[in-house]
Amino acid sequence: MTYKLVLLRHGQSAWNKTNQFTGWVDVPLTEQGVEEAKNGGELLAKRDVLPDIVFTSLLRRAINTANYALDAADRLWIPVKRSWRLNERHYGALQGKDKSQIREKYGDEQFMTWRRSYGTPPPEIDPDDEFSQEGDPRYAGEPVPKTEALANVVERVTPYWKSEIIPELKAGKTVLIAAHGNSLRAIVKMLDGLSEEEISKVNIPTAIPLLYELDDNFKPIKPRGEYLDPAAAAAGAAAVAAQGQK
Repeated sequence: MTYKLVLLRHGQSAWNKTNQFTGWVDVPLTEQGVEEAKNGGELLAKRDVLPDIVFTSLLRRAINTANYALDAADRLWIPVKRSWRLNERHYGALQGKDKSQIREKYGDEQFMTWRRSYGTPPPEIDPDDEFSQEGDPRYAGEPVPKTEALANVVERVTPYWKSEIIPELKAGKTVLIAAHGNSLRAIVKMLDGLSEEEISKVNIPTAIPLLYELDDNFKPIKPRGEYLDPAAAAAGAAAVAAQGQK
């Protein structure tokens, strides 16, 4: 049997537009981001890849992207599951900071280490920082990180993948995960068995559905999957890679 999984990064957010580290800060979509999300849903409908269930993070940019995309595909009625485990990587003390300014202040090597290394997190955020999630009611009873590397995201996504997402795939459902660049990179790393070096070069474009068809072992039939708009995805990935460049 072939199982279908669709990964959808949220559309452009307010802080994507202003080139700020976002992480767990709950910023909205821009008007462009809304249109991107709608286009993502139209691509799903055009290719007849119609989700039966959607998983999202607890952040509005992912939640609203899912809603706009599903509305465009006439699937707004499907069941939804949400979890902090699908949140973006927590960028610690960098949350809210301008990427170009951080690069200028700390240099290219440190900037890229914090942004793209697998195991080195940024400095921890102060609990009293205006962009800290300390005391946020949506995380009551859950561990709120003070910073994360991609390795930490993989650690929190993996058990959720096994306990919540795989059972829905096993049931024959087409699953849509609407989440974030790094939580989706964590899933791509797991699916494709990528090394730390390989995943550091993977950039997920905003709101272009990435379709994976999986075999009986939930491994990709086509490595790296298939973007439903390959040209737009390539341009979007290049734009992500260039964030923070001088």
